[in-house]
Amino acid sequence: MIEPGDVGGVHIKYLYHCRRQLWLYARGVRPEHLNSTVQLGEAVHETSYSRSSPVDLGAAKLDHLDGAAWVHEVKSSSKPSRADEAQATHYCYRLHVVGVAAQGGILHYPKTRRTRRLPYTAETAKQAEADIAEVLAVVSAPSSPPRLARSACRGCSYIDYCWNE
Repeated sequence: MIEPGDVGGVHIKYLYHCRRQLWLYARGVRPEHLNSTVQLGEAVHETSYSRSSPVDLGAAKLDHLDGAAWVHEVKSSSKPSRADEAQATHYCYRLHVVGVAAQGGILHYPKTRRTRRLPYTAETAKQAEADIAEVLAVVSAPSSPPRLARSACRGCSYIDYCWNE
């Protein structure tokens, strides 16, 4: 299965969104390219803040790191979620591991022209470590976690897999 250094931002996002989605993703089930919501998110990402360069940390790929060491993430949703925050914190944690003292994350929501600044603290670093441990626990389980209520699956690229009866 995956090692702690293999846990990326998508793993963290799925941990907070749906553990079943995380479990399937870790096993190579990847229907995202077939989903219109995912395609919209990719289009928003490609057309917003186009002067920024992504930073590839191996398993984690963040949208942009500015000169003051703030992680910038562009989100296609209109409001912040705990998954967004956890993902930005995870990127800060990964940067600290490789010796870059990230100050925190800045989440950009182009639909609503809003941003959210999240300082990276000792407390958020501990949460990032706990999130990695939880991802490893979920993906190492022998069977998938239960599916969420169908109402929580709206827009999910895994909906056909989970709800095809």
